[in-house]
Amino acid sequence: MLNVEKLRGDFPVLKDNPQLSYLDSAASALKPNCVIEAVNDYYAKLGVNVHRGVYKLSYLATDAYEEARNKIANFINADFDEIVFTRGASASLNLVALSYGLTNLKEGDEVITTELEHHSSCMPWINVCAKTKAKLIYVPLNEEGRITIENFKSVLTKNTKLVAITYVSNVMGYITPIEEIIKLAHSVGAVVSVDAAQAVPHMKVDVKKLDCDFLAFSGHKICGPTGIGVLYGKAKLLADMPPIEFGGDMADDVNLHEMTFKDAPYRFETGTPIIAGAIGLAKAIEYVEAIGLDEIAKYEYFLKEKALAELKKIPNVVIYNATAETGIITFNIKNVHPHDAASVFDNNDVCLRAGHHCAQLIIKWLKTVGTVRASFYFYNTVEDVEKFVKSVKEAQEFFSSL
Repeated sequence: MLNVEKLRGDFPVLKDNPQLSYLDSAASALKPNCVIEAVNDYYAKLGVNVHRGVYKLSYLATDAYEEARNKIANFINADFDEIVFTRGASASLNLVALSYGLTNLKEGDEVITTELEHHSSCMPWINVCAKTKAKLIYVPLNEEGRITIENFKSVLTKNTKLVAITYVSNVMGYITPIEEIIKLAHSVGAVVSVDAAQAVPHMKVDVKKLDCDFLAFSGHKICGPTGIGVLYGKAKLLADMPPIEFGGDMADDVNLHEMTFKDAPYRFETGTPIIAGAIGLAKAIEYVEAIGLDEIAKYEYFLKEKALAELKKIPNVVIYNATAETGIITFNIKNVHPHDAASVFDNNDVCLRAGHHCAQLIIKWLKTVGTVRASFYFYNTVEDVEKFVKSVKEAQEFFSSL
């Protein structure tokens, strides 16, 4: 087991709010002191732009920014020039759709996605398919709401050109059999874009081993700053993709009626980049790696299973993902709107998410208006679990008495 009490001491939010049970890390993880200090150090000691200034502070800032890129590349086993910094996973996935998708798809082509997707993973392709007249096809989910290999095979054809798919569902917490899906997609010549926002903070991700073509994740879900995301793209694909934004630092040569651009990743990083965010994310990755991703995953699962065992004893609690392999529990109390239920948790200083979780397709598949979601991370405790379960009981008893 992790030394959770020691780790909790690294988080100012938990120090300032000792009564808090924060169970919304699937939305955004808390930030440790080392990340906050790294961001503050950039602003306090450097605070200047990168790549352009011919003076010492700019050189130092550039070194810190590009070393962050190198750190993040090593973290997912990518090459340095395959890492593009963006505003978040959403921006990364949109970049793939608007650059690669609009350039390469045409009428008659097929794009495969699933009802488990976060809006950031499916909506860009709804948009691209509407513009290109490519056909958007959904993998049928099994009775648990899972993506299976057999069901993926049932929609894969010679016309499949792109697969946009989640690694871990942000609602159901299921791990997609991503490696085999990528192999199958490649067997028909399709490109695969992976939404790994819920995977990278909780498990070791190796893009070379996966052989994915694109992979996106956010900094804020792995204890990094908000406003920074990562797009991994295979170098040969990024090299042929046009930029979708134009301006400073990405241009190579600009004339009155024509222009050329820098090589990837810089052609996709228009204007002043997210310097402090990149530096903070690199520090967050160092922090999480020191704890150990395998240890984090085991501990989250332990907490989730402990909570699940107690939830199953409470009347009128509907659990949608009892077999999930990750630290996410999605549930409802019968005949109680999830937002109403969440008010009870808030009164007890239990932070969790209620609603459709920016994933309306799976919520509609579940035939409900929304769900309540608790998500565990390494700084949660057994006491958090007990407080959560107590709050579920309290909510169930309160609304059943009305």
